[in-house]
Amino acid sequence: MRMFPFVPASPAQMIRLGLRSSVMLAEAQAVMAMRLFGMFGLWPVTPQENSRMVTEKIQAMHESQAAAFRAVMKGASAAGVAEAALRPVSRRTHANAGRLAKRSG
Repeated sequence: MRMFPFVPASPAQMIRLGLRSSVMLAEAQAVMAMRLFGMFGLWPVTPQENSRMVTEKIQAMHESQAAAFRAVMKGASAAGVAEAALRPVSRRTHANAGRLAKRSG
């Protein structure tokens, strides 16, 4: 007998997860570009930006792991666990993209 039965994801869950992942990846690419341009002096960034990009990844991964664990313990589907794990990372990439984009003007 399996302790956690497999619950397949619905098509709607898969589409939502794919869209949220795509948005997060696009925002992450934008953040990486702005930070790289900042390192070369082509984008206005704060002096703390380089250390921030390292420390926030560690925090986001800890939050992501904890969220995924909580979702598993609540019996969420695989898509539900993935969405829970994506949420903290996505929240940071969205905030960083907005913050860095504002610095250009």
